[in-house]
Amino acid sequence: MKMLQTLILDGNFFNGTVPDWFDSFSNLTNLSIQHNRLEGPLPLSIGRMHSLTRLSLSGNGISGRIPDLSGLSSLEVLDMEDNELDSELPLMPEMLVTVLLGKNRLSGDIPKQIGELSRLQHLDLSFNLLEGTLLTSLFSLPNLTYLNMASNKLTGFLPVSLTCGNQLGFVDISANMLMGGLPSCLSSKLNKMVVKLGGNCLTIDLQNQHEASYCQAHSKGKLSKTKKLGLLVGSIGGVACITLLLMLVFLVICRRNHRPPTAKECLSKPVVNNSATGLSSQHLANTRYPSKAMKLVTQVLPSYRAFSLEDLKEATKNFESSSYIGEGTAGKLYKGKLENGTYVAIRCIIFSKRYSIRNLKLRLDLLSKLRHPHLVCLLGHCIDETDDSNVDRVFLVYEYVPNGNFHAHLSECSMDGVLKWSDRLAALIGIAKAVHFLHTGVIPGFFSNHLQTHNILFDEHFLAKLSDYGLFIITEEIQKNEARYDNHKTLQSKSKAPEEDTEDDVYSFGLILLETLVGPSRVGKGQALFLNELEQKRLLDPIVIGTSSHESLSTVVSLTNKCLSMEVSLRPSIEDILWNLQYATQVQATLDCDGGSGFGSQA
Repeated sequence: MKMLQTLILDGNFFNGTVPDWFDSFSNLTNLSIQHNRLEGPLPLSIGRMHSLTRLSLSGNGISGRIPDLSGLSSLEVLDMEDNELDSELPLMPEMLVTVLLGKNRLSGDIPKQIGELSRLQHLDLSFNLLEGTLLTSLFSLPNLTYLNMASNKLTGFLPVSLTCGNQLGFVDISANMLMGGLPSCLSSKLNKMVVKLGGNCLTIDLQNQHEASYCQAHSKGKLSKTKKLGLLVGSIGGVACITLLLMLVFLVICRRNHRPPTAKECLSKPVVNNSATGLSSQHLANTRYPSKAMKLVTQVLPSYRAFSLEDLKEATKNFESSSYIGEGTAGKLYKGKLENGTYVAIRCIIFSKRYSIRNLKLRLDLLSKLRHPHLVCLLGHCIDETDDSNVDRVFLVYEYVPNGNFHAHLSECSMDGVLKWSDRLAALIGIAKAVHFLHTGVIPGFFSNHLQTHNILFDEHFLAKLSDYGLFIITEEIQKNEARYDNHKTLQSKSKAPEEDTEDDVYSFGLILLETLVGPSRVGKGQALFLNELEQKRLLDPIVIGTSSHESLSTVVSLTNKCLSMEVSLRPSIEDILWNLQYATQVQATLDCDGGSGFGSQA
């Protein structure tokens, strides 16, 4: 293991603290443990991993200080966003290209040293508690393209003479306490830069600025560090003098007694038992607050925001036909391009009955918590309100996943070629992990997730991601509204227990397995005959037969039969599905390494 160079453990359920032995891997260059359940402080040994070029720990619950990383001379990517880090910013390695520390509780001033990182291209310190003035040297860094300082407590004026680097294309300094005019280099009229300024006190007629008094009151309410120190010293001195005076008075009283008590008797504080707890008051006073309980739900929200309808109209050119992708399981789907250049998929869900905005926001908040490497990420929403309390439609904004769906890649008409067996297994394992997360990674679980090959998408790295998941928490309300005037018996017949919903997903996954084995064109014809082993070779996709081993394929065939069993009790759990798929993959990989192939090959 000493030769290990890359260790990626993303999207699992690891808990506890970050281990203190990673520095024993002297050749490790890439360490990634994103989107797990890690808590507690970072070990100091992180600062001794001198070979690291990439450190990614985002999406956990890591707290405390960021250790000194200045000795990591090769580090280029530092990603610790979406945690609970609550220290000041440390000194940074000079070779950094990307720094992602947003969505923490980092405080204090921005160190001037960060403004000297000449190789820096991407800096995100948004959604923290950073104070002081905005470090203007950041804007002129020669290679910086992206700067996000939004939602902090930065104060002061933007200098008119502010200069911006030639590469700078995106700046977000919104939701701070900045005042004054807008420097010319940040004017979008003079360049193609995307600039976010809202929520400050700038003297410009743009992006919802506060009155100057709003920021002035905040600035006056803050004391400088020097004043705070002076006040603290003065307070301590005053308390000490009063305490000394009380002690002298107490000693005088003690001396008047017939038998003068000793100094120990006069000054010591008695330790009494707490009758309710059986613990001494001293014990209780010295006890720390209990640490946070183990979180059973996903800890970190995705990068989520509320969009305006104008934002989405601009992204889709007013929803023109060229942006229309198609109609999915829950509304029309459009492709859009946000002002920062990010492509998104926008789903429009129309309600046939009026919907409570408060109720809808609660449900959207639940959806926003679903984050997993194999789920298409929900980036935000737009609620189209009809009045103060009701809504007719909602837009859900997702990451855009560009490489088509699983159904298309199983078809002979696929432009990129039909997937081989090992590639199909990789996609199935990814989706099984996503479904396992939806069922068990959050409480309560998400079931009835529209599992079908059309809803399995491939990103730019050909990673399989599930779309249209969890929408039942919105669409079930639509169905209830539409059935409001139906009789009570009909409503009862539509309700399901959670275990029945789980079996629905297992059965749907079985249909995905079946389509993986026989191809899209044969699913309707071959489903009834597939359970008969004598029919398998006739029904199986020739590409599957030609690229799979006998044991690997037999494992998946058997799994498919169990998932599609009419006896619900005989169907496997999602954990069993995942285990069998991973076993089939390992068997296939062993055979591929040995040079064997084809349905008749034995692993």
